[in-house]
Amino acid sequence: MAMLEVKDLEVYYGVIQAIKGVSFEVNEGEIIALIGANGAGKTTILHTITGLISPKRGHVIFEGQDITKTPAHKIVRLGMAHVPEGRRVFSQLTVYQNLKMGAYTRSDKAEIEESLEKVYKRFPRLEERKNQTAGTLSGGEQQMLAMGRALMSNPRIIVMDEPSMGLSPILVNEIFDIIQSVSASGTTVLLVEQNAKKALGIADRAYVLETGKIVQEGKATVLMDDESIKKAYLGE
Repeated sequence: MAMLEVKDLEVYYGVIQAIKGVSFEVNEGEIIALIGANGAGKTTILHTITGLISPKRGHVIFEGQDITKTPAHKIVRLGMAHVPEGRRVFSQLTVYQNLKMGAYTRSDKAEIEESLEKVYKRFPRLEERKNQTAGTLSGGEQQMLAMGRALMSNPRIIVMDEPSMGLSPILVNEIFDIIQSVSASGTTVLLVEQNAKKALGIADRAYVLETGKIVQEGKATVLMDDESIKKAYLGE
């Protein structure tokens, strides 16, 4: 059984249909990439999976449980964390306070401290800047903070929306290295990313989205060599 199953998802904004019968699955331990042009519906799918939007039709099944109508905060408790597009850190709070906010669903103080130490080990810059307000961090540091905050909930799966957006090439490489290390430590990853080449470079499998529909799917290495994908998304 897949860890996450999306079945026949249909999402509307008023009378406009944004998602048109999308189905896909994520198995435990995988990195799955959702790629597609701007406006293809990638972020809408993530918002529906994490309980921020309700679909008109279809189902989201997480570890055998139908979570289609489950509120976002309860989905976090079930073991799914969301790193939103644009980072969305609490700019007036310190780095440390932002990270503690990520653990709001947990009560064991010793376990929370253990998670904090793990985050600081993975992101040494966050420890260096733990007393700094989040709004004063660079874009790359804010992205690290958003990822660290999500990891503080001790998720089984982490859903990331455009983690490389607006970052320099060096920082993009660093963020993708971190995504791979998060995966290697046992957390399943669902990744939405405009940088298709980078996403396919680390993913196990990928789904290609066009105007609210999945038009291609397969092993990331195979899609990387597909001529139509190269032309449309890889700039080759």
